[in-house]
Amino acid sequence: MKHRDLIACHECDVLFRKPPRLRGLVAHCSSCGANIKGVRHAGLTLERVCAVTVASLVTYLIALAFPVLALETNGITSHATLFEAVQALWQDHMHIVAAMVFCTTILFPLLELVALLYLLLPLRAGRVPRAFDAVLRLVQFVRPWGMTEVFMLGVLITIMKMVSLARVIPETSLFAFGALTLMFCVIAACDPRMLWELRDEVMNRGGAEPTVHPATANVSVIHTGFVACHCCGLVHSRSAHASDARCARCRSPLHELRPESITRTFGLLLAAALLYIPANLLPIMHTSSLGRTEDDTILGGIAYFWRSGDWPLAVIVFVASVMVPMLKLAILTLQTVTAHRGSDWRPLERAKLYRMVERIGRWSMLDIFVVSLTVALVRFGSLAQITAGPGALAFGSVVVLTMLASNAFDPRLIWKNVRCRPARAPA
Repeated sequence: MKHRDLIACHECDVLFRKPPRLRGLVAHCSSCGANIKGVRHAGLTLERVCAVTVASLVTYLIALAFPVLALETNGITSHATLFEAVQALWQDHMHIVAAMVFCTTILFPLLELVALLYLLLPLRAGRVPRAFDAVLRLVQFVRPWGMTEVFMLGVLITIMKMVSLARVIPETSLFAFGALTLMFCVIAACDPRMLWELRDEVMNRGGAEPTVHPATANVSVIHTGFVACHCCGLVHSRSAHASDARCARCRSPLHELRPESITRTFGLLLAAALLYIPANLLPIMHTSSLGRTEDDTILGGIAYFWRSGDWPLAVIVFVASVMVPMLKLAILTLQTVTAHRGSDWRPLERAKLYRMVERIGRWSMLDIFVVSLTVALVRFGSLAQITAGPGALAFGSVVVLTMLASNAFDPRLIWKNVRCRPARAPA
């Protein structure tokens, strides 16, 4: 059987034969339940993805060019674009926080859209663009860090927070970001690993679809004499695997498990746990109004929403800024300890917890986006002014470190010592 007829689950390393092109269905691993990446979907064509990507790029440029919100009080008007929010943080000497906001809301989403168009348009024309491997790896790297939908929720919370202080005027960029959030949901359905298969089809002049084979038994790649590339998913024979071997398709290093995964994850978790204490104790914003100064912490902001009667916003901020970071720290600590001990305790439940951490990790940036917009909007000189506090730097660092820890942890470690894998109903 050819190696290109095989596909491995990216979470538990179980080996399967490739299914036929799916029509509106999603392939799931029969062992851990994860979505199988790199499987072609007949419903998501190149034409549709290209059209949505072009529309997203145009909408994104509009969102960057116009203000997001405007405040009006006592005849004074203040407005803020996304660039002005980053600039306000930079001027307050919050350079690291400004870099976080710039990368997650401007740089990485823009890179993803431009890189996708660079790849999709030539593929649609039947040719492979230059530097295909490097550009596709760039898309895979920046996608988890683009947080347009989190920023949109931050804008809505900022509106609810500012409406009691001044008249809030929605601007063009607000509606552009709303449309962009929906379009990014469509783009997210396009798995970057699928483009590796498209490239092979173009290079082979539209080779035949893979033959329909039943899935193999729940056997890991490690026990079958193969090794799967962690970047593009191509399966190689173990004879081709060496310490310096690279994937024949994407040229990424081949390894059964991510090197030093447990050590890196534990180090990042320890740093995040230490920073989480000052993130909650130090002020996240400084408010100066008519000569009076007030400091706001994360918990203080939640209490303000609750006392003001905006209990739904208080619950949203509490979940995103308090519960989610604590949950990530606890779950990743559990994963690291059990993997270090080589435990086979409840692997299916631990795999579900890991997927949950990956999905909710980005939403902790909500408070940072609210701070950046508030700092940029409330600039009324001696009347009122808000600046970012050291708590914003500590909290933003916690979010980034926990996301890095989640990326550093190899989910294959959950299943490494499991002898009898639980059976799941076929999806």
